[in-house]
Amino acid sequence: MEVNDKVSEFNITGTSEIELQHVKDLDKPRNKFRETLFLSSVTGISAMIAFGSTLALARKKDPTFFNKGLVSSKALPETGVDLALRALGYGSLYAVSGCGLLFYGIWKLSGANDMQEFRMKMGSILPRISRNDPPQGRTEFEGFRDLINYISTDYSSSSSEK
Repeated sequence: MEVNDKVSEFNITGTSEIELQHVKDLDKPRNKFRETLFLSSVTGISAMIAFGSTLALARKKDPTFFNKGLVSSKALPETGVDLALRALGYGSLYAVSGCGLLFYGIWKLSGANDMQEFRMKMGSILPRISRNDPPQGRTEFEGFRDLINYISTDYSSSSSEK
């Protein structure tokens, strides 16, 4: 069977066999790696552009104090970078130790000895999450714009009914 014959043959939903094969190819791990790499690259580039534009704005707004923050002097014994790194270190230490103490306290207050027992105790205390089986709404979207349109029309119809 030639490629032209495959394109002309459609299944019940109106998609060709080639389109179905393309959808199956998207689920391969190689394509997931590419998608992850693409999104990570976009995020990294965006962060660098935002950081650079913020630095440029700070330098443009007050160049005298900007230059004083780069090099330590008698007036400022610590540079801005050193101060920021120290603040990041203390903030990370407080966040990790505070969350660790909170989680350890919850663990001890529950009286559990292992994770299975903790899971069962928390399952009996916390409310149950209802299953959405079968799904009540749409679960497949062609793209982000389709999802946003669905959410906006669903929200506007539910708020107008109230």
